[in-house]
Amino acid sequence: MQPARAHPPVPDFRHIDVWIFDLDNTLYPAASRLFAQIESRMTLFVQRTLSLDYEEARRVQKTYYRDHGTTLGGLMRLHGIDPEVYLAFVHDIDVTVLEADTRLARAIARLPGRHFVFTNGCRHHAGRVLERRAIAHLFEDCWDIRTIGFRPKPNPESYRAVLALAGADPSRTAFFDDIARNLVPAHDLGCTTVLIANDFHWSRQGPTQPDVRPEHVHYESDDLCGFLEEIGTAP
Repeated sequence: MQPARAHPPVPDFRHIDVWIFDLDNTLYPAASRLFAQIESRMTLFVQRTLSLDYEEARRVQKTYYRDHGTTLGGLMRLHGIDPEVYLAFVHDIDVTVLEADTRLARAIARLPGRHFVFTNGCRHHAGRVLERRAIAHLFEDCWDIRTIGFRPKPNPESYRAVLALAGADPSRTAFFDDIARNLVPAHDLGCTTVLIANDFHWSRQGPTQPDVRPEHVHYESDDLCGFLEEIGTAP
């Protein structure tokens, strides 16, 4: 007779009462390629604004992302670009590639406490995505790049700022993101961290700092909804 196979322990989130989610490629599947539309328009904005050919614009866009945390950061610092013009342009995309997700809505709704969105993008874009996913009503607030003074994740000061806005105790806060380095400051502040992994190149681009070590990521899943359905929460 074969011995019973041990089941992995259920992730324990009973101590959590503040839930903070990244937006792009986290609250919708990366396979939708919605972010590919944004990335394409970032390159187009650089191409038109700096009068470059496509290949050079692509190189500049990636360089600014790596060196300044966002393409916008480089454009603002080096060229004085109006961030509102940029944000409106790059987020002028087709969100109909996304579908409402009632299962995800139920999974988020069962999480005790307060729910927030924290994105390096734009609040208007986030609102369109959340409405399209039929989950906008589940979030108390959305913090975007303006909220954090254009200091993008993973700038530690931005994490302190949003935790202060929420009045959140880091030891009772969970952070979800598709980019591992964005979880490092959350971990260092004492939050529980969850990586929503995908195979797309977007999550592996950008700044090389901070270094990510295994202890920075408490949990990893390629299925946000399935993960939320399985975790243990307070009654």
